[in-house]
Amino acid sequence: MSPAAGGAILGIDPGTRKCGYAVVTEAHARPLELGIVATNRLAERIAELAGRVRVRAVALGGGTHTAAVAALVAGLGIPVHVIDERETTLLARRRYFEVHPPTGWRRLLPQGLLLPPCPIDDFAALLIAERLLEREPPP
Repeated sequence: MSPAAGGAILGIDPGTRKCGYAVVTEAHARPLELGIVATNRLAERIAELAGRVRVRAVALGGGTHTAAVAALVAGLGIPVHVIDERETTLLARRRYFEVHPPTGWRRLLPQGLLLPPCPIDDFAALLIAERLLEREPPP
């Protein structure tokens, strides 16, 4: 992973037990990295990501467990922006199926009836990061 000129946005979908994260830049059409990590290991994961990519801001979802995760991130010296995460779960499900289209008999079902076979907190984090990018273009 190479750092972008203006730096990357780290999107975080905070949760009590796990957090989704996504690293995005204006320059890339796809995220540089997506993942889900235990909340108690989030600071360690962010430090590891920041060692590989220049993170210029954190887009933190304003839902469950936001205050506790914001406290973890604040100690890293990266600006934190709390982003409205309204409808990110439904939109994350849609994005998941764009990246991983259903196969076999599942492709015959309406997408609204399908549930991803795994947690999609990482896709929710991607949407949160994209919302910050839309609001605040790179420097």
